[in-house]
Amino acid sequence: MNYWLLKTEPTSYSIDDLKEDKKTSWGGVRNYQARNFIGSMKKGDLVLFYHSGGLSPAITGIGKVMNDPYLDPTQFDRQDSHYDSKASKDKPIWTAVDIGFVSKLKEPLTLFQIKQDTTLADMSVTQKGSRLSVLPVSQKHFEYIKNRF
Repeated sequence: MNYWLLKTEPTSYSIDDLKEDKKTSWGGVRNYQARNFIGSMKKGDLVLFYHSGGLSPAITGIGKVMNDPYLDPTQFDRQDSHYDSKASKDKPIWTAVDIGFVSKLKEPLTLFQIKQDTTLADMSVTQKGSRLSVLPVSQKHFEYIKNRF
């Protein structure tokens, strides 16, 4: 099993939206490294749901990868903001996965708290250049957050 951190703007799609919907497609990612991470996801992997932006970016919940990666249909849809004219049915570029709701943290775990916590200080989300919307997370970090927060 692998562990991931998925970033989203809470005004676009929040942990509460995922809780209500129970499942959502995680597509529209248009960064090659983030795409490669999505391509590495497997059904059953667990994810930390991270609200980026705003005054206090924070991990807010836990989700689960519901299926192996599939072609992101938004790359072919001219009406979608994630349409990619370089993608074709013969040479697709982008992938997606479905994410299911598992739980909401009792309290959000802010980026400031993560940086201050000696167990989490080296987490990928704290590193320079961690602007990707999909990041790997170690099992140690995932378990620590799941069990403590």
